[in-house]
Amino acid sequence: MHVDIISPEKILYAGTVNRVQLPGAHGYFELLNNHAPIVSTLKEGTVKVQDEKGVFHHFKIESGVVEASKNNVSVLVEE
Repeated sequence: MHVDIISPEKILYAGTVNRVQLPGAHGYFELLNNHAPIVSTLKEGTVKVQDEKGVFHHFKIESGVVEASKNNVSVLVEE
């Protein structure tokens, strides 16, 4: 699935990943390939992305919003 993590200042990450873990308003949740469409707010925490090679990337955020549909995930965040 393709993930874009974007802050107002810059693109933090763009690429194909195996999974993404997000700090939702009611706790962490994870998106995998073929996840059902979702829109959710995000709270302060860490966005964790596992790339195709299995390497994890971590991004500290203050808040944000995620939208996922058809294996495309857009994460708009405040760092």
